Amino acid sequence: MAIKKNGFIPSSAPEELKNVLKAVASEWGDKIQDMEEFHVIPLKGAMTNEVFQINWPTIHDDLHQKVLVRIYGEGVELFFNRDDEIRTFECMSKHGQGPRLLGRFPDGRIEEFIHARTLSAADLRDPEISALIAAKLREFHNLDMPGPKDVLLWKRLRTWLGHAKKFCSPKDAKDFCLNVLGDEINVLEKELAKDYQEIGFCHNDLQYGNIMMDEETRAITLIHIPWRVTVIN
Repeated sequence: MAIKKNGFIPSSAPEELKNVLKAVASEWGDKIQDMEEFHVIPLKGAMTNEVFQINWPTIHDDLHQKVLVRIYGEGVELFFNRDDEIRTFECMSKHGQGPRLLGRFPDGRIEEFIHARTLSAADLRDPEISALIAAKLREFHNLDMPGPKDVLLWKRLRTWLGHAKKFCSPKDAKDFCLNVLGDEINVLEKELAKDYQEIGFCHNDLQYGNIMMDEETRAITLIHIPWRVTVIN
């Protein structure tokens, strides 16, 4: 994706991205005459995507709008379905969880900019912050999401194992014991598929880079939910 690391969006940037940005600005009542009115600031914390803060002046000149542009990482489509991710994202937005989806283009999407900071590994060791995350997760797991309440975990693990065997050399496959992982997945599925277990909506990528906290209100926001999936709690 040709997007400038710091400064302005270059003329070589994909037309789809430029058109969606202009459409979002227009929807908010701002008229963008030149792409150089969009100011690009790279953001840290994302592991599989590139994320940028995009600012532009409003019709009042002294104020600025800002959105987040997420550029999808290469190869991650092997691990989840992008259409499923977008459907999940839209549904989460309707539930008031996470940022709003403002626009899409082939290599990424535009999201509402959340005025909060991304957590660090050290934050997770803070008992107060951990308690806030746990409370948010309880709320998250209790969401009534549309679609069948199926356990997709086992099929997905076997799909990933198939990809790993395909791309690994025989030596790497032996070193990582890929030949026995299938049996281990079967054992886990049998042990965890009990009648008393519940199936719930889960995040499945909850590392600290996907958790944000408002410093003033201490509100927790979970971001970048990679796919809509129900797993055993």
